[in-house]
Amino acid sequence: MFFFRAFSTFLLLVAFGWCLAVLSIFLFGRKDEARPADAIVVLGAAQYDGRPSPVLKARLDHAIDLHTRGFSERMILTGGVGVGDTVSEAEVGRRYAIGEGVPAKDILLERGGLSSGESMRAVVVLMESHGLSSAILVSDPFHMLRLRLLASRLDLDAYSSPTRSSPIGLGSHDEWWHVLRESLILPSLFFGDRAPSLVATPFIPR
Repeated sequence: MFFFRAFSTFLLLVAFGWCLAVLSIFLFGRKDEARPADAIVVLGAAQYDGRPSPVLKARLDHAIDLHTRGFSERMILTGGVGVGDTVSEAEVGRRYAIGEGVPAKDILLERGGLSSGESMRAVVVLMESHGLSSAILVSDPFHMLRLRLLASRLDLDAYSSPTRSSPIGLGSHDEWWHVLRESLILPSLFFGDRAPSLVATPFIPR
């Protein structure tokens, strides 16, 4: 009987913790903390034959808007070369941003990251080498809480500003799928920042 009660209590605590994670991811994705910063950091997503995917394009468009509105003069584009690709997501983002009028001199690239954690660590090193200390993080809403937690672990002064034009629309079935999926990835931050079996899907940002 004691074992049964203890096990039931454990399951209730796990369920409560998971529900809290889902709610936190959902609500945090609604926050936009954009303010003047040293850099705008765009997390990579898929690219197709040198063209940004709809998800990556939405992130880039939001970052370009922030740049145009004067939140920061510097943009940092992240993302390495995916399996089967010949060009990095960061480079594809650079070409797109320049085509939209962002001066090449304003753009820094992080080309090596193949996960959010790898990209964020490389971004911190890149920022330090350029004397930058604060950043606006741009990604999809469901991705923002994990990015902020990663930034906190890396002692990066960061603010979240999710895109609102992503195909993974707010309140959509797709968003809830990603929120639930993210709630399973989030605990990995306490043991490391990689969860390969959950992260490796074609349409999901790293």
